[in-house]
Parts: sequence; structure tokens; C-alpha cells
Amino acid sequence: MSTRTPRKARLATVWLAGCSGCHMSFLDLDEWLLELADRADIVYSPVGSDQKLYPENVDIALVEGGVANTDNLELLQRVRANTRTLVSFGDCAITANIPGMRNMLRGSDPVLRRAYLELADGSGQLPHAPGIVPELLERVLPVHELVPVEVYLPGCPPPAERIRAALEPLLRGELPQLSGADQIRFG
Repeated sequence: MSTRTPRKARLATVWLAGCSGCHMSFLDLDEWLLELADRADIVYSPVGSDQKLYPENVDIALVEGGVANTDNLELLQRVRANTRTLVSFGDCAITANIPGMRNMLRGSDPVLRRAYLELADGSGQLPHAPGIVPELLERVLPVHELVPVEVYLPGCPPPAERIRAALEPLLRGELPQLSGADQIRFG
């Protein structure tokens, strides 16, 4: 008989180009967050950790938001390289959703000109500070267009019940079987 305690899952949540609504819904797990804390170590999260660099050997990562700039892209590539199961967390991660509306302007230059020159108070200038201000990508992309994704968790934001329905099997090492309108509805 083994007295060894099973290893806790290493869980991360990531916020790219989005509104943070998915993370707010994650916090709506309320008391279940205490059970989650018994079953997983949150090793990276804008709402549950002060870790600045994405760690290695992550079991599950919930990735919120589209990929809009070079910082988003770099973080997503690091997440994918260091994560066993990547969850595209919410409609922005799955479709680029609201952040992707800038794609209608056909490139980053029209977006920057509109925001920093046309709408400026007369002293406008285009931002350019490599290493400080990330460069916009030409298009906002959903996560799966750049890296492989194991689980899609739709919703804007996904309700807490849906997040739990995805996390419980993932914590057991299984892929969730999300089906039915309550589990797969966008919006």
C-alpha cells in the first residue's frame, strides 16, 4: 500500500488580447476554487499568481484572448512549448472575436493611424519603442492558427459551470467531452 500523495496538476491561465472576462468567469468558480487549489498548483496566472515568466512543465493552460501583437505571439509560443494540454479559453481565443474586428481595417498601419494620428489632439505620433511597446501583428489571430490546441472552451465568457466541466476531467488526465448547447455555445 502506497502512502504517496498523487502529484498536483500544474495549472496556468494566460491572458492575451481580450477583455479579461474569461478570467473573471474563472473567479466565478467561487468555492470550487478551494477544491481546485487542493488538486492543482496555479503556477502562472494574471489572477492567481505573481509569477512573471511562464514556467516549464505545465499540465494545463487556459489561454484567453486572440493574438494581436508580438508579445502575445512570443508568450503563446512559450506556453505551447511548455504545456501538455492547451485550452483555447473563450471566443476571442477561438475566433479572435472582438479584438479581431480590427482585421477589417486590413493591417496594423490603418489601426495605428486612426488611433494615434486621426483621433489625436494635434500632437499625435505613431508609437515606436521596440522592447517597450509590442509591435501589432498585421491581423489578430485565434490561438489555433498559430499553435496546436487540445481543447476548445467557447463562450464570451464561458460560464463558470462550463469551465469546471472542462477542468474536472483535465485534472484526472482526461479530455473533456463537451457537448450540448450548454457546453458548446458561443457568445
